[in-house]
Amino acid sequence: MISLIGKIFDGEKIIQKGTVVIDGNKIVKVIEGEESKEGEVIYGNFIMPGLIDTHVHFFGVDEDNLLSWNLVSEIDVAIRSTRDMERLLRSGFTTVRDLGSKVAVNLARLQRKGEIIGPTVIASGYSLAITGGNDDPKSLPIDIAQRLSYSFYCDSPYECRKAVRMAIRQGANVIKVYASGAFSQGGKIMPGFSLDELKAIVEEAHRNGLKVASHAYGREAIMNSILAGVDTIEHGLGLDDETATLIKEKGICYIPTLATYEIPFEVDPIVRPSREELVKRHFTEDMKIAVSQGLKIALGTDYVGSRQRPHGKNYREAVLLSRYMPILEVLKAGTSIASECLGLHNVGRIREGYNADVIVLNADPLNDIENLSPQHIMYVIKEGQKYKGYALFND
Repeated sequence: MISLIGKIFDGEKIIQKGTVVIDGNKIVKVIEGEESKEGEVIYGNFIMPGLIDTHVHFFGVDEDNLLSWNLVSEIDVAIRSTRDMERLLRSGFTTVRDLGSKVAVNLARLQRKGEIIGPTVIASGYSLAITGGNDDPKSLPIDIAQRLSYSFYCDSPYECRKAVRMAIRQGANVIKVYASGAFSQGGKIMPGFSLDELKAIVEEAHRNGLKVASHAYGREAIMNSILAGVDTIEHGLGLDDETATLIKEKGICYIPTLATYEIPFEVDPIVRPSREELVKRHFTEDMKIAVSQGLKIALGTDYVGSRQRPHGKNYREAVLLSRYMPILEVLKAGTSIASECLGLHNVGRIREGYNADVIVLNADPLNDIENLSPQHIMYVIKEGQKYKGYALFND
């Protein structure tokens, strides 16, 4: 049994001083004050639910580009991603959602069995993409590209339904689709799935009880995603008032992944001005619209485990979100809102009966959002097991 004492953010509100009692893998008491000191007693400056990153990739790469994501040895990916799992946990992240990689389904299984240390992984298995899109390394022959890819290429509603079933066969807990391309090959953004293809994917996923996460750049892709009935809009560059209104009406979550865009990405010089303009708009108009319309915004980084986007620094998304939202709302975006967007009902809050996924900090992030950084994470309680965070791990 463990008793955590200090200022508490329970996922929704602040308790200025309280006690969280953990027994086994569950939270059994949440008390105002220090009335209960059962078992091991830990004092912290700030106690909150474990953080949730709703958009990561376990690519296990050194270089951060499409060819590396596809060509990297799967042995290297597995070793590096196992290391990244521990980095994420000791940095305060107790749940992550991987939206396309070769190893996440296995990482999820091994973590559940207790064979590796890390957060709970909600895994999509392979993502779904169109043949010849930005996720297809076209410098490779098509048969080799498909064999090496972390995506299933599918074209037509029938192929898309089968691709959903293939992902489910892998063990997917969510389906990831590309409603548009991106800048991943350094050129212009290519189209993604058409509306009828997206509808087939969503229908098949929902029929199997899985949510759908849609990578969407531009108004057309965002609108098609909304009309198809996806559950989360990933990135969402090009949001406008009309699409934001529809997102709000349908209860779709908006995951802007700001952290990935603060990092330079190699693109064709001809394309660079349009990318810079799109990203600049994302950090200004898109976010202003999302916040003013009251969208459900969740923390997601799109970090991949490279040198440029390393797992363990995922708190950067909270820092960037704090430019637009009060810090209390940012903390919700990384805990209770994130759990809602992922369809999880036992994490993201400090409540009796919830899983004991809790972190203890040595400084208050309400005073400075940088206090969410790894060096301020003292302890991570993951399903009742205590781990040292990076504030203590290197002592």
